[in-house]
Amino acid sequence: MPSPLPTLTPEQRAEALAKAARVRKDRGEMLGDLKAGRISLLDVLNRDDETARQTRALHLLQSLPGIGKVRARRHLIDLGISENRRVQGLGERQRERLIKLFPPLD
Repeated sequence: MPSPLPTLTPEQRAEALAKAARVRKDRGEMLGDLKAGRISLLDVLNRDDETARQTRALHLLQSLPGIGKVRARRHLIDLGISENRRVQGLGERQRERLIKLFPPLD
């Protein structure tokens, strides 16, 4: 049986909510930059921060220019990557195949 959630003080709860809001904002900015072409998929995969590591692979691909939900899912299936997989959980071969499929435009 799963353990119950810990009881948080009002201060801890406020701090957790603020952190969650910051993470959502940072993720939105990162994915927006990806969509706008200001950064590449390689840039996101090479980032070493919690925002990038915790982003789901499906959301990452959906944020690429010209890739929607259907194409993103199709690419994940072709690559053998679960829709729920996060960037931190991608294997080295999966990363390489993603970069080969969506190379930087530099």
